[in-house]
Amino acid sequence: MNILLMGPQGSGKGTLGNKIARDFGLVPVSTGDLFRQSIAKGEKLGLEAKTYMDKGLLVPIELTLGILADRLKQPDCQKGVMFDGFPRSIEQAEALKKITDIDHVILLDVPKETCIQRMIGRRVCSCCGAIFNVETYGSEDCDKCGGKLVQRDDDKLDAIKTRLEVYEKTTAPLIDFYADRVFVVKGQEDPEDTYRPVNDFLKGLKK
Repeated sequence: MNILLMGPQGSGKGTLGNKIARDFGLVPVSTGDLFRQSIAKGEKLGLEAKTYMDKGLLVPIELTLGILADRLKQPDCQKGVMFDGFPRSIEQAEALKKITDIDHVILLDVPKETCIQRMIGRRVCSCCGAIFNVETYGSEDCDKCGGKLVQRDDDKLDAIKTRLEVYEKTTAPLIDFYADRVFVVKGQEDPEDTYRPVNDFLKGLKK
């Protein structure tokens, strides 16, 4: 079973995805994470993608498909994956069909203003990648490894606005593209409140 998580940037897809992976054994596949790993290693593909990511723009499909195809070939992906961050356009969705199918789409419904506030306050550990928010975490150092917390370039206000505009124009049409397999859930402040109906939905699929 392959699932696609959809929702604007800052809607909480990462948190929700971790819970789904934990309880249903699906492998999280985030193209953003794959690219960041490639960037950290100094790989050519990742560095090329970074020039687009830092501006809040979509990474060209040929770059994305290349790194995604390599990941899907790994043995742990054979029982099912959970996509986060790809596809982000109808063009990408059509291309993905050549590699694998999407069985269900979980759409996180979160107001734009909430997404902006979440991303502006987001900080990432420069060492281990752990994510924090300045509204709930006061230190400048990671409590997991002691690394320095930084604000990603794509979490700065201008890039955030661009990312949300791109989502509305390019990614939101996927809701109609996958209309026959979309499950909509309200993104609550308490992640458990968001996860509860998703958990019930996915359990129902197994009956």
